[in-house]
Formats: sequence, structure tokens, C-alpha cells
Amino acid sequence: SLHVVDPGWATRVVDAGRPASRSLGVPVGGAADRASWMLGNALVGNSPNAPALEIAVKGPILRADAEVGCVVFGAPFLLSSARQSLPAGRTFTLTSGEELHIGGTPHGMRAYLCVPGGFQVPTILGSQSALDLVQRGDALPCSPSRLRSRFVEPDFDFQRLRSAWNAAQNLRTLPGQQSDWFDAAEFYDQTFGVTPASNRMGLRLQGKPLSLPIRELLSEPVCPGTVQVTKDGQCIVLGVDGQTIGGYPKIAQVIRADLDALGQIRPGDTVRFKQVDMDTALALDRERRALLHEWITRLRVSLDG
Repeated sequence: SLHVVDPGWATRVVDAGRPASRSLGVPVGGAADRASWMLGNALVGNSPNAPALEIAVKGPILRADAEVGCVVFGAPFLLSSARQSLPAGRTFTLTSGEELHIGGTPHGMRAYLCVPGGFQVPTILGSQSALDLVQRGDALPCSPSRLRSRFVEPDFDFQRLRSAWNAAQNLRTLPGQQSDWFDAAEFYDQTFGVTPASNRMGLRLQGKPLSLPIRELLSEPVCPGTVQVTKDGQCIVLGVDGQTIGGYPKIAQVIRADLDALGQIRPGDTVRFKQVDMDTALALDRERRALLHEWITRLRVSLDG
């Protein structure tokens, strides 16, 4: 096991989430940056959907009770140990009693601590994503393992999979269900700031308030990536823990190819939106899925070799 000496800011076990439970009002949940989670699992030899530890903003301190192979993959968190140098994105092995200190990250928001075989946690509603954050004194069960050093050279194709970790994000969108209620130029021609009230439920944005029509709206289904406009004319972009229905009008929907980028946007960053058509959104999604599948296959084949 890995024992939690300090839980960090918002550390939790995640997998693919609970997409089949939305009819019960349960959010999708799971990894906020799925590509980083899946690639981290591939580096340690796991299937892409193995449970991992999601680290956000400030990481935990963990102590191993046996040899455990690990990788911390995603945003470039600072790692340290009294025994060894630990660069982010490269596999390593903790020895019995060794403590792993995961600090902050200069940019980006989240990374994933993956171990061979994944963490052995209970299944709830078909998912091993935890309902609560890890706490001081928790034990995270996993199998003893050992890994040689592995990493990925940052070539062009691989970088296209990584969520951009600069402070200015450009998110591509499709029109929302109530997009014709608004002046599109007011939305697409401005830059929004990400406020400290943001979390996995959604990013709260601050910008020039949008002009609101005098209309009422019954609650309708929403999903990760939905951009809602609140009564004060400000926008919320729903995240993986966002609710399943909402009563605010929906001006836009972030396309699936850009959803992982939402998981790496942090308070203080800025966001702009660009509208694309459905054919473009589908083509970008197919391209990204194919590239992710290619890299997962390459990593697993190289491990077998």
C-alpha cells in the first residue's frame, strides 16, 4: 500500500467515471484529464482504465510499505524523495518506508499517480472512482511492483495529445441549445478570466456580462463542456463533476476533443472560445482518439519488448 501522510489539496482515486448513471442524477466524474490518466497507465503497463490517483494543484505525501513502481503523469508537478531524484513523467520505484513528496506545478492543474495493477479500491455504481477525497492516514492498496525508468520523448505527435498548459486557453465549441438567445459577438470576441470559485463541477468565468433575454427556461440535460450563462451574465463551463440537469441557458458546448483541456485550466488562467461546425468537431475527435490509441499501443508494445 501507499499510506497517506498528507493528503494534499484535492487528491482522489479516479477511473473512467460513471457515464451509465446519469439517469440517476449522478455526475460522470472520473479523471478530469483522461488522456493524461490513460497515458500514465500505459507507461506502467496497465490497461487504460485502471484506477489512479488524481492530484490537483498541491500534491500529497505518500509512504510506501513495500516496493511500488509509480509514475506521475500530466501537469509537471515537482516530486522529491530523500533517496532519489524524481522527474515528473518518468517511471520510478519507491522502496519500503520511502516517502514521495508531490509539491505544486508551475502550470497546468492535474496529474495522475499510476501504479502497476492500479489501486485496489471498492467498485460503486460500476466505477472505482472515489466519492470522497483521500484523507490523512488512509491506505491506498496496491500490489508490490518494480519498474525500470521509462518516459516518452516529447515529439510533435505526442505533444498534440497533451492538454495545453499555458495560461491562455482557446476552447472550440458548438452552438448551445439556447445560443440564438445571445449576441454571439459578445461571447466569442472577449477573453474570460477563470475565478477561484472553479472546481471539478465547473469553471466559473469572469468577463464582460452577456446581454440576457427576458425568458424563462425549464431545467434541461447538461453534460461536461456545457457553457451556461447565469443571471448576472457570467459563464460557467461544466466539468466532469457537473450536474446532470440545469436551468441556465446554454450558449455553447465545448467539443469532446477539448474536454481534457478543461481539467488543466486553473484559477487565474484566461479562456477564449471559438465556434466550429459539427463536421469539424467530429473530425477533431476522431483524430485525437486515433492518436491516443496509437500512443497507448506504442507504450504497451515497448513495455512488452
